[in-house]
Amino acid sequence: MRSLTQTDLLALWETGRSLHPLDQGVLAVGAVSPEERESVADWPLGRRNRALIELHGRVFGGSLRGWVACPRCAEKLEFELDSRTLAERFDAEQDVTVEVDGKRFRLPTSRDLAALIGETDAIQASRSLLDRLHAAGPAAWSETEIVAAGERLAEADPLAEIRIGLACPSCGEAFAESLDLPSFVWSEMEARARRMLTEVHELAMAYGWSESEILRLTPARREFYLEMVRG
Repeated sequence: MRSLTQTDLLALWETGRSLHPLDQGVLAVGAVSPEERESVADWPLGRRNRALIELHGRVFGGSLRGWVACPRCAEKLEFELDSRTLAERFDAEQDVTVEVDGKRFRLPTSRDLAALIGETDAIQASRSLLDRLHAAGPAAWSETEIVAAGERLAEADPLAEIRIGLACPSCGEAFAESLDLPSFVWSEMEARARRMLTEVHELAMAYGWSESEILRLTPARREFYLEMVRG
């Protein structure tokens, strides 16, 4: 996995800013793994998430910090996850197919989720997903089969969905929240890109430097010049 320069990050943000979060996640992983760019959409979700965690660590640091709203009282609850602990859930040698009651399924990918974006009924979406994953093709899936297959797929790819357990100190509500990793990483990329462009604007106005000249400055030097400009 290669590192992203400041110029790379801005170019990536500009290219993906209008895309769906699923596509943004694939684009981001492809940017740091260019030799595998064409296949990222077909990676199991856990492998994609592992790559996003590593990207986050290289660009933003090892802790994933954010907040969610309590579903009962809307209190903002902060969370912090350690990227190394999360990454340990991924097994590079994992099987990409599982068996449930004699039926073979492959692990879901970003491409599979993208195919379900327009589906509003959760049960129908689950059936459509199993149709895509089932080695023998579509079938009439019962709710019991849907649950059993879902549990087995989650066991086989534990990094595919990241669940955060929380307890609200205000109302006592205990709940679990899913972390949408592509959206989470991209939101940090968006914030970083906007901050960088603001800094470019300030320094260009003050010194007449070009964007490329400003981005070639180390973050420490740029911060020093900004302190002088801002007084």
